[in-house]
Amino acid sequence: MSEELYEAVTGYCEDVLGGVREYPFGPSAGVYKVAGKMFALLAENADPPRLSVKLPPEEGLALRAEYPEHVLPGYHLNKRHWNTIVLDGALGREEVLALLRQSYDLVVAGLPKRLRPPAPDR
Repeated sequence: MSEELYEAVTGYCEDVLGGVREYPFGPSAGVYKVAGKMFALLAENADPPRLSVKLPPEEGLALRAEYPEHVLPGYHLNKRHWNTIVLDGALGREEVLALLRQSYDLVVAGLPKRLRPPAPDR
């Protein structure tokens, strides 16, 4: 399940959201950015892979409580806003993609209006 979920995540980040993948932390951590700002970090060498996304603090805490083994405080990130999801199938494909979109939307909302890209589904 994790390989299928990994492929869904990378495809969604690149093809739907138009994210640019960079490797500022080395070859095993893909960082997806919009307008130069990170909205997702994918630990590609972890087994299973791990995805970090930005969420409202209360939602992140609720997910951590519901999935304590699968949603963790953001690894090497601001733990109030960033959450690391273990891509082992505990959270379904649609839920993971929805969290990715939410992270993307939060980051875009924080950009100056002149830098905000059009919504990817428009």
